[in-house]
Amino acid sequence: MKFERKHAILLLAVASWNVVTFGNFAANLWEAYDAGEDRAAGYWIAHSVLIVVNFLIAALLGSLGWKALRSTR
Repeated sequence: MKFERKHAILLLAVASWNVVTFGNFAANLWEAYDAGEDRAAGYWIAHSVLIVVNFLIAALLGSLGWKALRSTR
């Protein structure tokens, strides 16, 4: 499959969306933890892993999108 400019832009948009939404989620999770919200340790661990995985996905998609964008110029 050959990447076109529209594919590159879509990949970059999805990567940006992941960073913005999960950055906000991470901030909210930290505020809840800092406020002393009483949750099981599994809750904090599971959500932290989810945030890290989604940032890794965003990095991968952003990298692919950037390479695709550069190759279409």
